[in-house]
Amino acid sequence: MDLLLSTNFLHNLVTTFGSQTFWIKALELILSLSILVFIHELGHYMWARIFGIKVNKFYLFFNPSLTLWKWKPKNHKHAFMVRASNAKITDEEGNEYEDEDEKEDAKLPSNYKATWRDTEYGLGWLPLGGYCAIDGMVDETQSAEKLKRPVKDFEFRSKPAWKRLMVMIGGVLNNFLLALVIYAGIVLAYGEEFIPMQNATSGYEFSPSAHKIGFVDGDIPLSADGKKLEFLDGKAMQAMVEAKQVQVLRNGSDTIAINIPDKYLFTVNKEMEDGRNFIMLRTPVVVDKTMPNMGAEKAHLRHGDHLIAVNGVATPSFNVFTAQMLANKGKTVPLTVVRNADTVTVEAPVDNAGKLGFQLANPITFYKTITKHYNIVECVPRGIKLGVDQMVSYVKSLRLIFTKEGAQSLGSFGAIGNLFPEKWDWQYFWSITAFLSIILAVMNILPIPILDGGYVLFLLVEIIFRKKPSMKFMNVALRIGLWFIILLMVYAIGNDVYRFLIK
Repeated sequence: MDLLLSTNFLHNLVTTFGSQTFWIKALELILSLSILVFIHELGHYMWARIFGIKVNKFYLFFNPSLTLWKWKPKNHKHAFMVRASNAKITDEEGNEYEDEDEKEDAKLPSNYKATWRDTEYGLGWLPLGGYCAIDGMVDETQSAEKLKRPVKDFEFRSKPAWKRLMVMIGGVLNNFLLALVIYAGIVLAYGEEFIPMQNATSGYEFSPSAHKIGFVDGDIPLSADGKKLEFLDGKAMQAMVEAKQVQVLRNGSDTIAINIPDKYLFTVNKEMEDGRNFIMLRTPVVVDKTMPNMGAEKAHLRHGDHLIAVNGVATPSFNVFTAQMLANKGKTVPLTVVRNADTVTVEAPVDNAGKLGFQLANPITFYKTITKHYNIVECVPRGIKLGVDQMVSYVKSLRLIFTKEGAQSLGSFGAIGNLFPEKWDWQYFWSITAFLSIILAVMNILPIPILDGGYVLFLLVEIIFRKKPSMKFMNVALRIGLWFIILLMVYAIGNDVYRFLIK
């Protein structure tokens, strides 16, 4: 068994790293993260400079042991391939310093006016992030001895709490604004694909309150108070819930009038607060691609297969299919599949989590769509709307991390890289980059020491209680936060190794 596992691992390792797809996705991931990290650290840098705080270093990528390139404008010095030295620097009086920056700071007068030229700009060799070393900030870039010395006006710790707060949220703010700009750029350059109401031939699904007033899953809304509904968006949904009467197409031929109760909007809003949408596109269960060594692959499901029944129970939508999977978890069940023009039955093992292991095809691949274009003025509010909606959706989904299935789905760079397409597609690349920018913003603002949100929490406590946390407390909190992040990363990387190289 151990030999089989080792052989399988080596085979997957060679297959993964030897494929063109892997290197395309790796390049997309590195480029995307480079943009996101640069913009994030630029946010910290900008606010630090606005408030006259000296920034010691601004680096894209990490540089443990080796720096590919660095530049210090103040000294007019460029250097390539510089190896790090652990030796301390001693001045004429015998005082020891961690590096030249620390030695330089010791000589500067307290009222020194820092400029952009005081910063060392560089490129590291490890493309997993970057950093902005802000002078006088309690973090992993400052030595404890330096922070014991008298405070100078150009240091982070000398500034009022509200200024330090702006420096700390600058990275998160930049990432969120970047996402809005990217979304606006996408809709300006490419427009948005929509499925016209009547083109969604499988119809729509409705909330419990909608069922009570007469809607039936599979209905296709046609008009609200006589005004035609073009496609499903927030405007169309609002028109429906505020109308007196909605016309729907049922069973492909019958036109039914549904009367909407007064103040029904309040009922819909209450359902949405509970996580239930008034109306959703009914998504047929069509396979895009299968996952290795899971039930869908073992049942020989193919791209384009349409799963219409599970164990004899019709599955007109993915929601119904998911419920049937959960009801049959751990079992092998017959699936009724429409494949090209034929209907076939296959046996598929469902895992203990109720999963078959396949990626659902995007509805726009089998429904006829139209493209809506935006001008330079219209794209801005649309980009803001898309960014805000994506952020709200992601924040709501965070609670799932604390479930067993959520913890198992955690991943690191492998999982993130797998989001990118197998072939280079700029529209898709920018869409994923915008989504990752929102993730980076949300995750960084979590109140965990070592993350921006941890510093923000300490600063808010200081503002409210008018007292700074002690240096000892800060150092202990940062160590705890660092170990938490390290353990979380180890777990996420372990999930990636298991998911992509073993399983």
